Amino acid sequence: MADRLILLPGWGLGTAPLQPLAEALRGLDPHLQVEIEPLPLLDSSDPADWLNALDASVPQDAWLGGWSLGGMLAAELAARRGERCRGLLTLASNLRFVAEPSWPAAMPAETFAAFRQGCAADASATLKRFALLCVQGAVDARGLSRQLLAAAPQVPPETLLVGLDLLANLDTRVALQAFIGPQLHLFAGQDALVPAAAAPALLELLADVEIGLIDNASHAFALERPHEVAAAIHAFLHEAGDD
Repeated sequence: MADRLILLPGWGLGTAPLQPLAEALRGLDPHLQVEIEPLPLLDSSDPADWLNALDASVPQDAWLGGWSLGGMLAAELAARRGERCRGLLTLASNLRFVAEPSWPAAMPAETFAAFRQGCAADASATLKRFALLCVQGAVDARGLSRQLLAAAPQVPPETLLVGLDLLANLDTRVALQAFIGPQLHLFAGQDALVPAAAAPALLELLADVEIGLIDNASHAFALERPHEVAAAIHAFLHEAGDD
């Protein structure tokens, strides 16, 4: 089994939502180096610019993973690196975040446009709304949303908007098809941001990848149920290492 896993966080909330998962993974395997790599702060929403920055900062020959936007970037980076990436795992990541006719299992374009408009008008209020959406379906949704917001980094509204535009621009279908290493994609049963239909749509596109569902869990399941998610990842890493 590879001994290094790099996790990329999602939009707007920083690295804190992934810390409990990283700690749970280290507890399951003390030999596994788990690192959370902050997303770069760029003024470009071109995916190529983000991949160039990540390729320069993220260690080579490691497993790549990420939550939501971070998972989409990890998929693109894995495809770029090919054999220099041990494998890929994504957490509540869609292949496209914004729906289009060829990928309807995503957020409706008009919903996303309204969300972006809200962020441009009042970034702080939008981030609070986003935190609530992340934990919708969790047992202690309000407690988790407060936890997300308390640890969120202070970033300029322009940075948040760039991140949203990046999210709208990413389409990982080609990358996932191109990457030949092992892949695990975990989805949440009560995800308010990534429709449940994304999981079977991914399987239809790529029949030979591992897909898991965390039942009755929110988009922020890495924070909500870290030990359960860590167990699924740990089992997959060992299985892939035995191949």
